[in-house]
Parts: sequence; C-alpha cells; structure tokens
Amino acid sequence: MLEIRHLKSLVAIADTGKLAHAAERVYLTQSALSHQIRVLENHYETSLFQRTAHGIRFTPAGDRLLQLARKVLEALDKAERDLIRLKSDQSGELRLVLECHTCFDWLTPVMDAFRRAWPEVEIDLVAGFHSDPWHLLHEGKADLVIGSLPEKQRDLVHVPLFKFEIMAVLPPEHVLRNKQRLLAEDFSGETLITYPVPEDRIDVIRQVLKPENIQFTRRTSELTIAIMQLVASRRGLAALPNWGIQSYIEHDYVIAKPIGKKGLWSELHAIGMPDTMARPYTRELARIIRETCAENLADIKLL
Repeated sequence: MLEIRHLKSLVAIADTGKLAHAAERVYLTQSALSHQIRVLENHYETSLFQRTAHGIRFTPAGDRLLQLARKVLEALDKAERDLIRLKSDQSGELRLVLECHTCFDWLTPVMDAFRRAWPEVEIDLVAGFHSDPWHLLHEGKADLVIGSLPEKQRDLVHVPLFKFEIMAVLPPEHVLRNKQRLLAEDFSGETLITYPVPEDRIDVIRQVLKPENIQFTRRTSELTIAIMQLVASRRGLAALPNWGIQSYIEHDYVIAKPIGKKGLWSELHAIGMPDTMARPYTRELARIIRETCAENLADIKLL
C-alpha cells in the first residue's frame, strides 16, 4: 500500500509545512495530494497530521512514517546515483565560480558531501573576483557559477537553489541602532562597504539606493572579515547575507537590521552551459547545496 510517491509527499509536506506548497513540489494539485493522504489515513486507520494556526503538525503516526520516508528516499537516491556511475564513466571536473563571496561560509560541508558521493569528479574553485562570471562559462574557463541570474540568459541553464535575506550591518553604537529596519534614506551620506564588484551586481545599491537617488560613499574589501572589522570600527555600513554575519552578531561586534519595508531578498542559482547542467554530477551538486544549506543555514527559503 505504501508507495514511493507517498513517501515523497510526506517529506514535501514536512519540508514546506503547507499542503499547497507540498503539492507543487510533488507535481500534484492540492486536492490530489489531500486525497492521497486520506487514502493513507484510511489504510492505517489513524490520523497523520493536525492542522494548526502555524501550519501542519505531524501526529506520532505521521512522524513515524516521515522517519521511514526520509530513510528510504535517502537510500533510494544513493542507489540511483550508484547505478548512474556504474553504467558509464562519470569522471570529470567541475570548476566553480562563486559570485556570492560569503558562499565560502557554507561551501566546505557541501564540497565534502559531494566528494563522498562523486569521488570520481574533481571539484575546484576559480579564484579571484570576476566582473562577469557568466562570461567564463562561454570561454570554457569555468563550468558552474553559483550566484544570481544574469539579466540575459545567454543560452545558459540554471537550477534554483535558495533565497536569503540581505541585512544592513552596523556598529552597535550607530545612531540608527534603535530602528527596526533601515530604509533607503537611512543610507544617505553613509559609507557603504562592499565587495569589489560592479554596483549593478550589489542588490542594496541596485534595488534600494539607486532607485531613490541616494548619495553615498563606497569603500570595498575582498574579505568578509575585513568588512566586518571596518563596520565594527565605525568606518561605514555593509549589506550582507544573513548567514554570513551571525557569528559577528553573537559576539556583539555588529548589529543587523532588515532593509526596506518587506526586507531585501536575493536568490542563488547554479548556472552553467546546457551540456554541463545535463551531467548527473552537476545536478547532484545542486541537490547537495539545497539540502546542506537548508539544514545548516538559518532563515533561508528553498526555491
């Protein structure tokens, strides 16, 4: 009675917390997913979920099936990957370009997991800052860009990873410290400390400051730790991904505020040429990034 599709549905419900979102993930209508769950509940003669004001909560019976689902699907994925590797030569190389420089904070566990799954594939980083990282794909100097989507796709293929909030970073004693969130005008006359990349690739400049014609001074640094030190020593403000600043906040070196009335959100995608993105190990890397970051990074949203 219990089938693989049921297990996938249970995991989707647990991960999203809502039937509508879970239905999208497993390519069903919400009514079809509800019917699938009712069939399971009738078969086992017990309830699997409770609907609360905060979403769906698993009953003990549902939680037991969810544990089974995660174990079985993980084993199934591993077996399928092994079969792909066994049927043909899947050795190769993946040269990564990181557009989001704070990606280094979560890349190590991702690369470790990937090497365990695909020991035949050499994974490496393309060093340095690049004003147009997607151009490296066309030149054959890189295989995959981890970053935002370019304005023009240029015949590239992408796999969505996750979205994250960009926070304003201030010294603890800054005059704006008591504001709940920073608006565009709060940056007026301030020094904004950024990575040394073009302004049109910096979300807070492109989406918040430029549309409001805010005048500011810009200072750059290649290292996140250097940016944090500059902010902590009252040399300016920064705008960085939420996951990259948590340890500095916990040690009271800096404070962080949302940007704008609805927050400033950005997205990460795995981007490459069609032939690269069709390789099983490239798709596997994207899956590992999504799962590892969902487990280890706070307040991100899978795409």
